[in-house]
Amino acid sequence: MKASDLRAKDTGALEKEINELLKAHFSLRMQKATQQLTNTTTIRTARRDIARAKTILAEKTKQGAAK
Repeated sequence: MKASDLRAKDTGALEKEINELLKAHFSLRMQKATQQLTNTTTIRTARRDIARAKTILAEKTKQGAAK
């Protein structure tokens, strides 16, 4: 997921996106624990997508508070 795509969303959509990413990350961790996950790099990309979305959400809320 690109940062430019996330920046185009509003705060409500970003929060929803973060929740979906967290659910996907949990699912990937469970697949890894049960030895069903073959490509473990997807966990890393999911973690980074979550961090990216949270960072952009924090930026937007900070800008909203500054106005």
